[in-house]
Amino acid sequence: MKCKRWLPLLAAMLMVSQVATVVAKEAAPDVKADTKDQFTAVADHVRQQMVPGGRFESVDKNQQVTVNRDLSTMQSLFDRFGTVDAMDQTTKVELYNNQSEVNAILTHHDGDREVCEQVKPMGSNISKTMCRTQRQINAEEDQTKDYLEDHSVRVQGVGKSKIPGKE
Repeated sequence: MKCKRWLPLLAAMLMVSQVATVVAKEAAPDVKADTKDQFTAVADHVRQQMVPGGRFESVDKNQQVTVNRDLSTMQSLFDRFGTVDAMDQTTKVELYNNQSEVNAILTHHDGDREVCEQVKPMGSNISKTMCRTQRQINAEEDQTKDYLEDHSVRVQGVGKSKIPGKE
């Protein structure tokens, strides 16, 4: 029983000790092109990188739908006009809005994006700057979840009787 009480407390303490100012380095936008051919290459690259193991693998299904919808809309604009220079102002605004939405999603989920935090190590009040990529952060979160789930299963199994039919 005591283990059930201190495990969430321990997890909360670890999170609180890690809370700090988060600074992400600005990444160059991936979805930017001036011609139909350039855009086609960029759109194909983005779609390839949203698969498991890709740079944007952490984009969830709903956001992938949004990215694919915006890329298709942008492709249709390039199909109609060929280049950005040939587009009228209304079309340029539509292109820009779609591009901004895609870039915002991809930048947030970029596995190569570096995130820096001010962290106070356990037992110290002196903060240190710790930088990791988004991919490393996601991997650590997955490992923590797996550990907590595994430990929870073991703790729940401790109080059960070993005699069949008796619990």
